[in-house]
Amino acid sequence: MRRWLKFNVVGAMGIVVQLTVLVLFRSGLGLNYLLATAAAVEAAVLHNFFWHEGFTWAERKSGERLARLVRFNLSCGAASILGNMAMMKLLAGWLRLNYIPASLLSIAACSLLNFFVSDQWVFQPPVARRQSL
Repeated sequence: MRRWLKFNVVGAMGIVVQLTVLVLFRSGLGLNYLLATAAAVEAAVLHNFFWHEGFTWAERKSGERLARLVRFNLSCGAASILGNMAMMKLLAGWLRLNYIPASLLSIAACSLLNFFVSDQWVFQPPVARRQSL
């Protein structure tokens, strides 16, 4: 339960990052909402990785930071980008919901999967990860 709460604290900060980048790219620079979403999600993914590594799963650190970053980006990052873009296409594109609430709903839909993947694969101790392969 404690780790889940930490995950959500980091996630809340990531939401601020994601929405800030989304608004900057969509409203400020006029990018298409799907391109702005992809860039915003990636910014949040990178932000969240470093916070998760130092806060949520701090006791599971090893010397493999780059490998963890790659695993995080290939799993949580890819799932978040694809999930957010699909949800945004549905909510903002087809249903014409404003892009900010659509983004919040998209983030919520992806968060449970990201916690599970992070806990069981990305930040799993190296010895346990090798035994599970």
